[in-house]
Amino acid sequence: MRAPGLMPLVDVTLVEGRTPTQLRALVTALTDAVVTAIEAPRDSVRVVLREVPTTHWAAGDVTVAERPSPSDAVPDQASGGGTAT
Repeated sequence: MRAPGLMPLVDVTLVEGRTPTQLRALVTALTDAVVTAIEAPRDSVRVVLREVPTTHWAAGDVTVAERPSPSDAVPDQASGGGTAT
């Protein structure tokens, strides 16, 4: 049974850095999920994506911008990583 005047809103906050294609795919996936889960009419589903700069998102008092990047990780010796001489 559909509720009259149903206009579901999905509000997503995520760290910036994804491509327009990835964001578009997210909108489609979220819309599909709402339509499937609650039988909402597709054209009634609203999706808002809020992108936050990496300097504005923190966990444990460390911002995403301050976290070491995967390329900063120490190479795994078992995989033969290291510096060639």
